[in-house]
Amino acid sequence: MAGQPPVGEPVPADGSIPAASADRLGSAPFGVYVHVPFCQTRCGYCDFNTYTATELGGGASRESYAALAIAEIQQAGRVLAGRAGPVQTVFFGGGTPTLLPAGDLIAILRAIHGEFGLAPLAEVTTEANPETVDERKLAELRAGGFTRISFGMQSAAPHVLAVLDRVHSPGRPEDCVAWARAAGFDHVSLDLIYGTPGESDADWHMSLDSALAAGPDHISAYSLIVEEGTRLAARIRRGELPMPDDDVLADRYLIADGRLTGAGMHWYEVSNWADSQQAQCQHNQLYWTGGDWWGVGPGAHSHVSGVRWWNVRHPAAYAQRLGAGASPGQGREILTDRERATERIMLQTRLASGCPVAELSPAGRAAAAQAAVDGLVCNDALGAGYVRLTRQGRLLADAVIRELTA
Repeated sequence: MAGQPPVGEPVPADGSIPAASADRLGSAPFGVYVHVPFCQTRCGYCDFNTYTATELGGGASRESYAALAIAEIQQAGRVLAGRAGPVQTVFFGGGTPTLLPAGDLIAILRAIHGEFGLAPLAEVTTEANPETVDERKLAELRAGGFTRISFGMQSAAPHVLAVLDRVHSPGRPEDCVAWARAAGFDHVSLDLIYGTPGESDADWHMSLDSALAAGPDHISAYSLIVEEGTRLAARIRRGELPMPDDDVLADRYLIADGRLTGAGMHWYEVSNWADSQQAQCQHNQLYWTGGDWWGVGPGAHSHVSGVRWWNVRHPAAYAQRLGAGASPGQGREILTDRERATERIMLQTRLASGCPVAELSPAGRAAAAQAAVDGLVCNDALGAGYVRLTRQGRLLADAVIRELTA
């Protein structure tokens, strides 16, 4: 969702996809992503397509958002004509989805079920800011069909949260995990960020220990990325804060992997750990393994049968398109076989399961062999026909992938 999308070609007014792509519908697992573009305040590091109340302007509101999202879901139903479902995974992201009333989120989920059907064991996730939920709201979401929740903890250190412009109180995410468990959620995740200016190794150890003590079955840990145009980038440019150091980021990753692995969690994607296969985020797995998904909401991206498109970014423009009965799609691209193969290699290599060597070109296979010599790829896995990153290889995943796809 971050950054500006490519220009692409125009999306047809009715949102239709090419006949060749339509013919392949149903050949891959299908999910739905729902982007909720609202935040109470803007975090200084975030460049996602989100808006506070004062930034919305006219023509859009939180109160009207559920009806708009449902209108796009109905449009998706007409375009896909029953050939893509049932839906295996649904993911509400943002922004802060839980700024909307639980009833609105449940209404959107019911619309998805009504258009496509939900698979019997469908995973239904929402992200949540800890300050936007309580015991009652979590119980309502669970009763309404949500099975998984991901809380944005980021850090347990108050001064780190302050640099990130996070507003929740330390200890609140841990309370939320307990409330979610009591509400009956099958899976609970915590998101952490490492490398914030002013964060020490001790702060990072404390954040990991606090997250584990809360009892989630999934933890994501992401290095802080300083995105141009954000308040954090401006503060660093003015010299108020230091730029995150690459060596420090690598050390923090190794600390996280050691602590999480020692606690019984296992990495299944470079930035994600789970205590069982069932606890892994199935929606993200769908992205990483070449599934199809429809992205609902302003700025949301979709991928269906080799067609990728993205919606207009501003909620007011989104509302205007849907109000006129037109697709909110701003642009699209038809991926070539080569582009799809490259993306498969890029995504699968980040997974613990690895990328099949058969996917690689001769040059890519030579690069994989060299990576094994350099200790970045597991020798045993390579011999069995898979490129699997070593611990050191995970630190250099982007560089390894560039060589594999050159």
